[in-house]
Amino acid sequence: MIERLWISPRVRMLSEKAMECVKTQFSEIDAVSEKNTEKVLAAFHRNKVSDSLFGGTTGYGYDDKGRDVLDQVYADVFGTEAALVRIGFVSGTHAITAALFACLKPGDVLLSVTGEPYDTLRGVIGIGAKQHGSLGYYGIGYDQVDLDENGKPDLNAIAVKAADKKVAAVFIQRSRGYTQRPALTIGRISEIIDCVRTSNPKAAVIVDNCYGEFTEESEPTQVGADLAAGSLIKNPGGGIAPTGGYIAGRADLVESASYRLTVPGIGGECGPTLGMSRLLYQGLFMAPHTVAQALKTAVFTAALMELMGFRISPDIHGVRSDIIQSIDFGDPELLKLFCSGIQRGAPVDSFVTPEPWDMPGYGCPVIMAAGAFIQGASIELSADAPMIAPYRVYLQGGLTFESGKLGIMQAASLLP
Repeated sequence: MIERLWISPRVRMLSEKAMECVKTQFSEIDAVSEKNTEKVLAAFHRNKVSDSLFGGTTGYGYDDKGRDVLDQVYADVFGTEAALVRIGFVSGTHAITAALFACLKPGDVLLSVTGEPYDTLRGVIGIGAKQHGSLGYYGIGYDQVDLDENGKPDLNAIAVKAADKKVAAVFIQRSRGYTQRPALTIGRISEIIDCVRTSNPKAAVIVDNCYGEFTEESEPTQVGADLAAGSLIKNPGGGIAPTGGYIAGRADLVESASYRLTVPGIGGECGPTLGMSRLLYQGLFMAPHTVAQALKTAVFTAALMELMGFRISPDIHGVRSDIIQSIDFGDPELLKLFCSGIQRGAPVDSFVTPEPWDMPGYGCPVIMAAGAFIQGASIELSADAPMIAPYRVYLQGGLTFESGKLGIMQAASLLP
């Protein structure tokens, strides 16, 4: 048999050791996947999903039963009154923006309780510059509570700042973004929500759920969040949804968010599915399993890179509430080598070498490695990093663990 991938003997040996280290973690991941699969399957049954829902509409998209039933399936899965699942959302940031505008009006204040949000949301909020169309442009204020020295939410400070009557919405970023703090577990999110409710019962709680869906048995909306939003080319699309995003939560707020997506008075009543409905349903059905594959890839990566002497977060025993694994290289050339290896291990564009560039929405050059079937789909194996010290890469995805493992082994083989 001719080996088709070049992987160094040293990395093959270390990979065998890594696999011995992660058996318990893999078993735990499988258990969560099974419970989430049962939840999704039950929602399909409850809503009588049938082949007739997959046809799709064009034009205005009036009376699209497949779209409307999918909304209800998502609502059931997330334990909410309503949901808005649309291919018209071009990214997770787009869906989150609609959720923010659903809860805020001029004169209100948005309070972020997990520090400064992810790069692409800073322009939405108006941090640094009040760009046309941002929250700040419309006279909506912003405040934040930084995480404590351990990277955990500062509940005392949250209680004080949330008590301000101008605070109409509280924002929680579940995943780590380009930081080293741990992703927020559902238990931690529940603590934050309880704290906010005590200080300001009227404030809406909005969770950026990107990268976190199906990593635990419950979602933020099942512990009291008013809205959760995310991208279909991340976890809930299962690697099959070709585009789109979702918002799930309180019916009145979901309706308000739909007005931001389209126009007031029409909202979710319009929006053709263009024949994509089957892919969105099938993606959600596959999502718990696909997320488990990505989590296994992340845990394996942690074990292998630790054996190779690199600093990682989280470690193999760490609690995971998102699919992201970070690795510190401390050297820009090592970082670029690793990203080129991830690209080399991809099924698409494996012959391309990624280079840092000034991406829209980011404050410094960013390198991104992703040979994906769906452009930018970070549920597929990918790695990205801001080109600043400590030259830390953020890895995520893996449609199958086998392909994810091989991709990581190829990347590791390029390192000295």
